[in-house]
Amino acid sequence: MKYSKEAVLQYVMEEDVKFVRLAFCDVFGKQKNVAIMAEELARAFEFGISIDASAIAGFGDETHSDLLLHPEPDTLALLPWRPEHGKVVRMFASISYPDGTPFECDTRAILKKAIADAETAGLSFSFGPEQEFYLFLLEENGETSKVPYDNAGYMDLAPDDKGENVRREICLTLEKMGIRPESSHHEEGPGQNEIDFRFSDPLTAADNTLTFQTVVKTVAYRNGLFADFSAKPLVGSPGNGFHINISVKGGSTASLQDRIIAGILDKIKEITLFLNPTELSYKRLGSNKAPGYISWSEENRSQLIRVPAASGDYRRIELRSADPTTNPYLAFSLLIYASLYGIEKKLPLPKNTDINLFTASEEELSKLEKLPSSLSEARKLSEKSDFIQSVIPPKVLAIYCGK
Repeated sequence: MKYSKEAVLQYVMEEDVKFVRLAFCDVFGKQKNVAIMAEELARAFEFGISIDASAIAGFGDETHSDLLLHPEPDTLALLPWRPEHGKVVRMFASISYPDGTPFECDTRAILKKAIADAETAGLSFSFGPEQEFYLFLLEENGETSKVPYDNAGYMDLAPDDKGENVRREICLTLEKMGIRPESSHHEEGPGQNEIDFRFSDPLTAADNTLTFQTVVKTVAYRNGLFADFSAKPLVGSPGNGFHINISVKGGSTASLQDRIIAGILDKIKEITLFLNPTELSYKRLGSNKAPGYISWSEENRSQLIRVPAASGDYRRIELRSADPTTNPYLAFSLLIYASLYGIEKKLPLPKNTDINLFTASEEELSKLEKLPSSLSEARKLSEKSDFIQSVIPPKVLAIYCGK
C-alpha cells in the first residue's frame, strides 16, 4: 500500500506508533537509520531531520557535516519484531544539504534518476532479487563464529536442514512488511540458505533488498544465529550470490532483451566494481558456480547471464555475478544504464556460449573474455571508464576506488 504524508500521520496517531525510523544507506549499501519520536514526524516531513554526515564514511567531514533526512511516506512499513504496544515503523528517506540541494552520495536518488531516464526512453524495468546467506552459530558470549548451523545440502529437508523454521519466520516477517516471498530453500553450502521474493519496480526492489537483509539478520539473531551475507564466508564452500533478474516493458520486447544482454555484456567489466565491491568478492567469482567469464546462454547456470525458461510476466534475464555486498541502488542503476546503452547503440547479441564453463577445456575457455579477477583490477577499469563517469557521481566513484 502506498501512503501519503497525511495518511502516514493518521496511521501513526491511530495505531499507537511511538517510534519512526528514518532509513538510508551509505555509499556501499550498509543500512543506517535514526529513530525519532512519533511527535516529531510532522516536523520531519516539513523540514527534514538533521544528521552528522562526518560520522559516516564518505559522507563528509567536520567542516560541512549537516545533512537532512526527508521521509518518503510511500515506503512506510511496520517492524513486526518490535513491541505491539508503542509500535515502531520505518520509512526510507532521501538526503539533502541544508539548502535543499540533493546530496550526491544519496545512492537511492541515483536510482531514481536512472528510472526516470528509462521512462524517458519509453521503458519500464523490473528487478527480482535472489540473495544467498549463511547461518552461523553464535558463541556463548554473543560473538560470531564460523560454525555452520547445519551441514545440509541443496534443497535438503529437515532434520538435516535446520534452517527451515528460521526461513519460515523470515518469510512471515517479510509478508507482514508487504514483501512477497516466492520461495525459500537450503543452498549448497553448510548452513547456506536462499529466499527469493517477487519482482517489482527497481526502487521498490532495492528497498526490499535492504529490508530483506535487515529482517534476515534480526530473525537469525533472535534464534541465536548470525546471518552472513559476505561474498565468501567459508573457504572451500560456495560463496553467496546475488542473482539479479531483469525484465523490461516497452517497445519490441524480444529485440529489447537481446540488446539489454548485449549492453550488459559490453559494460560488465566496467561495472563489476559496484557489483562485487570487496576483496572476498573475487574469491567467489570463477568457482562453485559463480561466473568468471563474460558470456551468456539459455538456461545455462555456468554463464554470467542466463535466460531462464519462463514466459509471460516471468520472462527475464538473470545476471549471476553480483554478490550481496553490493549496494542495490547502484547495481540496479548501472544495469539500467548498461541496458539503455545496448538499446541506444543497437548492439547485436553476441553468440551464446552453450557449454558448461566449469568443466570446459582450457582451449574453450581461452576464447572467452574474463571478468576482473581482483578488486584492484576492477577499480582501475571503473576509474578510467567514460560510461561509469557519466553515471556515478565523482565523489562516489572516488570512494569505491579507495581515494
